[in-house]
Amino acid sequence: MTRGKQKIEAQRRNAEKNQKPKGSQLEARAVALKVSCPICKVQLANEKQLGDHYGSKHPKENPPAVSS
Repeated sequence: MTRGKQKIEAQRRNAEKNQKPKGSQLEARAVALKVSCPICKVQLANEKQLGDHYGSKHPKENPPAVSS
């Protein structure tokens, strides 16, 4: 059986170890998603994903020209 102080310290260490990360990932997500679909406004990471998105979600539409 664990002594009182050791038990309390072990519980405190476990609580610190199991804590969820603080803060939001919204800022990191906004930086990563640079391209958006003009039709449905979904945000995508790059032009290739936009082309794939058009092929699956908007097959009758032409994808926009690549902006270089």
